Amino acid sequence: MRMVSIASGSSGNCIYIGSDQTHILVDAGISNKRIMAGLNELGLAGGDMAGILITHEHSDHIRGLGVISRKYHLPIYGTQKTLAGIASCSSLGNFDRQLLKPVDPDVDFMVGDLKIHPFKIDHDAADPVAYRVEHQKKCVAVATDMGHFDEYIVENLKGLDAVLLESNHDVRMLETGPYPYPLKRRILGDHGHLSNENAGRLLNRILHDHLKKIFLGHLSKENNYPELAYETVRLEIDEGDCPYGASDFSISVASRDRMSDIVYL
Repeated sequence: MRMVSIASGSSGNCIYIGSDQTHILVDAGISNKRIMAGLNELGLAGGDMAGILITHEHSDHIRGLGVISRKYHLPIYGTQKTLAGIASCSSLGNFDRQLLKPVDPDVDFMVGDLKIHPFKIDHDAADPVAYRVEHQKKCVAVATDMGHFDEYIVENLKGLDAVLLESNHDVRMLETGPYPYPLKRRILGDHGHLSNENAGRLLNRILHDHLKKIFLGHLSKENNYPELAYETVRLEIDEGDCPYGASDFSISVASRDRMSDIVYL
């Protein structure tokens, strides 16, 4: 199994996960050209994909979906309300709506030899989910766009070999920055985004001996810096109530502009 972030940030998101036989994308929020360039670096082409998992219908997660759907006729998985939002999105242009495949939170389904487990997250979208992907005894997850976390989220993120977790903003930068007050309240609310501090606190709940890689993703361009996210999360782990230190794990920030390292599991 392998996992790589092709792009992750408030301006666009696309993650590759695959086994030797099955290749999927989680979200397609960047241009088809950038997606294909990323896949080419992995020795893959658009036609090699078995499907696209969509977390929710916001543009930074579906921007490239229309082009990639028309070119490669790939199944698109998402909750019923998410797919309804995609179907009504005029900016995606025309594509075959029969490609839209509804899924239900907490109901597993298979894409090739990958077992997919969607689970609910709280975000200001129609019916958003995060995804846990398993192959044989390996398991990874992509969990972003969460206003907060609870025991349900923690349980769905336990036992992972790799994770891409939202570390969207620094609270102080957001509070003192140029965003209008209603937008600040939205981001900080229970249906907004996970802060650097809360990303670290969530990691404290899911760290274990076999967690090989942690990507910090979906960083805000205006309210965060990669170095700040990295150091804040590390500090939360080091000062948290868990038996591990940040140096026990490989932690890196997924970039909005370039591919991450490839994680092999």
